[in-house]
Amino acid sequence: MNAFIAIVLASLLSRLGYQMARSPVLPIFAADLGALPELIGVIVAASTITGVFFKLPSGALSDVLGRKRMMVLGALFFAGPPFVYPFVDDPWSLLALRFVHGFATAIFSPVASAYVAGLGETGRGARLGWFSSANDVGATAGPLVGGFVLYFTASYSVTYLLVGAFGVLTLLVVLLLPDADRPVSDTKTLSARTMEFRQGLAEVLRTPPIFVAAGIEAVMYLGYGAFLGFLPIYAKNVGLNDAEIAIVLGAQLVLAMVAKPITGRVSDRVGRIPVIIVGLLLCAAALPLIFRSESLAFFLFAAPLLGVGVGAVTPVTNALIADLASARRLGAAMGVFGTIWDIGEAAGPMLAGFLIGGLGYAATFDVLAAVIALVSIGLIVIVRDPKAAASDRESERPVK
Repeated sequence: MNAFIAIVLASLLSRLGYQMARSPVLPIFAADLGALPELIGVIVAASTITGVFFKLPSGALSDVLGRKRMMVLGALFFAGPPFVYPFVDDPWSLLALRFVHGFATAIFSPVASAYVAGLGETGRGARLGWFSSANDVGATAGPLVGGFVLYFTASYSVTYLLVGAFGVLTLLVVLLLPDADRPVSDTKTLSARTMEFRQGLAEVLRTPPIFVAAGIEAVMYLGYGAFLGFLPIYAKNVGLNDAEIAIVLGAQLVLAMVAKPITGRVSDRVGRIPVIIVGLLLCAAALPLIFRSESLAFFLFAAPLLGVGVGAVTPVTNALIADLASARRLGAAMGVFGTIWDIGEAAGPMLAGFLIGGLGYAATFDVLAAVIALVSIGLIVIVRDPKAAASDRESERPVK
């Protein structure tokens, strides 16, 4: 099987099941178990908090142990934990299970991104755009399928058992994945592997622009994570049912899916930073509109704007990280990227959960939008695109 097609299929299936488990089902499940908004925010963020602590070592270990081995480990967490959800009967048990389920993306996601980025430098932005867009096929179908299954069955158990079925399919595809990364010697000693692991981390941690690129994604996910966590509850409060909420989430994700390969290709031509800035400004404009919506029609107008913004930022920051890291350290670089991204994604719903109690939905998302807009302005003023810098260095070389 072609390596790129195989990893795209595995990521699509994993994202489909994982998003089914998350939104809109998870916040509603937590609320039905008696969780208050503050605890709902923590429950939504729990799996992401796992990623904060484990994406960096997972990515760096894949540089040493091989991408496929680490992806198999991650796929086991896609396949196992969903079958425990039917036995959960209180919010704190749900919180603990979400932490465990978070090992799936904490291990799999940075390694899969490094796998794709390592398939070649030519067309990397476009390839990562297609990869990210294929993930969004799963991410789009997940909330739609989850919302409709919950609507028609009124059963959280049935919904999460279906999540487990998609996790098992993910594991089967990963087991068939070709070893496309550089060969990993089985004869290396533990001390040699440990030294290589430390060297990879040190090299990446000495590259400040990687932290800037990861910070961009984290700020976007501060707002986007809050959106995913609280849209289902806000929409229910204004009269939408589970199926309509799934449609709104699906509309947002469809636009993100369509935008990602386009923005990835555009960034290959014009540079990463201009595309990222446009995406951040669209996110900042969309969030206040979404949380002032009171009808399905207006939700379907505002949510796709957020989808386009996310679609402009995510694949391009991935490509920017790959541009900045050496080929041998892509796993560590994607691990750093995923860790900082998850800090933003985890902070978003937790911060929103506390702000909503005092400010309400509209003012809370005004604050988050303002933070994203300020970062956009900072990028314009401070950060220089590495593509433009490379072109300038090339033009300054003396002609022989």
